[in-house]
Amino acid sequence: MVRNTSILFILNMERMTHIMEEQKNLIWKDRKRVLGMPLTFTKYSLSEDRIFCRLDFNLEEEEILLYRVRDLSVKRSLGQRIFGVGSVLVHSSDKSMPHLVIKNVKRPGEVKERIHQQVEKMKVERRMRLGEADA
Repeated sequence: MVRNTSILFILNMERMTHIMEEQKNLIWKDRKRVLGMPLTFTKYSLSEDRIFCRLDFNLEEEEILLYRVRDLSVKRSLGQRIFGVGSVLVHSSDKSMPHLVIKNVKRPGEVKERIHQQVEKMKVERRMRLGEADA
């Protein structure tokens, strides 16, 4: 019993270390907001090479590699404008997740620009031209 507990403790520590390292490398992070307040468990984040979407107590996690992003746009309804939030629509060539909607985040225009800058940076690093992202 003690051995199993120590193994679980070590595994939890390794997971926490991995999460801490991941947190250091994040460029941006936010939560989906309700009435302008971060009351949901949906978390969005941007690292140097990926966009992450974590849903429902981290039980489900989706990610898109930035070099696969094809198009970005911002959508703001009247209600979103009132509460100072908006949605960023990410269209990618990723087979498992071709569309990601980053819903109800603060300063969606700035978020879109940050994502765009990282997408361009990743495409330059991978020496990709516009037509190569589909391959």
